[in-house]
Amino acid sequence: MERKKFIKSLSVLAFSGAGFLSSCNKSSANPSNVSDEDVQVDQSCTETPRETEGPFPTKLPAQYSRSNIKKGDNIGVDMLAVITIVDVNANCSPLKNAIVDIWHCDVDGNYSQYGGTQMQQGNYISENWYRGRQKTDEVGLVKFETIFPGWYMGRSTHIHAHIYDESGKSLLVTQIAFQDSLSIHVNEEGSDYGYTKGIKGYTYNKNDNVFSDGVEKEMSVVTGSLDKGFNLSITLKVKG
Repeated sequence: MERKKFIKSLSVLAFSGAGFLSSCNKSSANPSNVSDEDVQVDQSCTETPRETEGPFPTKLPAQYSRSNIKKGDNIGVDMLAVITIVDVNANCSPLKNAIVDIWHCDVDGNYSQYGGTQMQQGNYISENWYRGRQKTDEVGLVKFETIFPGWYMGRSTHIHAHIYDESGKSLLVTQIAFQDSLSIHVNEEGSDYGYTKGIKGYTYNKNDNVFSDGVEKEMSVVTGSLDKGFNLSITLKVKG
């Protein structure tokens, strides 16, 4: 898909709390209602909530140790996901050599290795896009080159994450959330990049069956724009 330059030149935005779309509210949603859905990121040294793993976990994660997990079809807005793993049992100091698996859907809401959330035909089983594994460095960091995820019915935009210690012991299964205003912006304004579903039927975080009990501890901070790409950062807190 040929990338078209986005119509508007957007300044760098940080989607880390409420009300970040007041300056780019081409969205059909009322900006004040949109900002009500956004939350502040929790900064406490408490374990990140545990969430359901699937139903689309990576089947053979050891084969996908890589930082670039893109599909390669040039569809979607580029996003660098920077994830920090810290140990709450050590005053939230960085956890070195932790194993981090992530996986998420494409712009249409489908997962590789499965039949697709939309029950569409496709060779999902033999493809492994938007899945990868990395080990944390000295400061607890891993980085993944990917795209801004799409969405599917019943769920807000999210990324799955499974963290293990260096011996392979499971420490945490969780999910990474996005501010509602950012998801609305991408899906309403991002048709040139492949986001053609819009937001009809979109599930807000407060109505999501995973995030509805509180999403502050799983909320990412995202900077950037459609035309320049996004940068995601989040600290996941485990009991090492």
